[in-house]
Amino acid sequence: MTVYGIKNCNTVKSALDWLKKNKVEVEFHDYKKSGITAAKLADWSKQVGWESLVNKRGTTWRQLDESVQKKITTEKAAIALMIEKNSVIKRPLIEEKGKVIVLGFDEMEYEKKLK
Repeated sequence: MTVYGIKNCNTVKSALDWLKKNKVEVEFHDYKKSGITAAKLADWSKQVGWESLVNKRGTTWRQLDESVQKKITTEKAAIALMIEKNSVIKRPLIEEKGKVIVLGFDEMEYEKKLK
């Protein structure tokens, strides 16, 4: 199982703490340091929808110029943005064997899907 995110993100920290406390073994992929491919983003997009992957509540999105935000209307545009500014990707994303298990951190959802 792989957790994708950014190490210094509070939501990712909460998720990793929960996983550790519940003895769920994971690998961590920090896409700030290791990057993320367009192919991986396209695969996730097919599974959960590109709209779910773009974190419109986060600081990165809110700091974008409104004209840039308005251009994010297709999967292609969203993937280009997520590659350019990977902090805009909703996190954490937990994947197992190529399948997205959970996106974000919700303790009740983790209880159901990861225990």
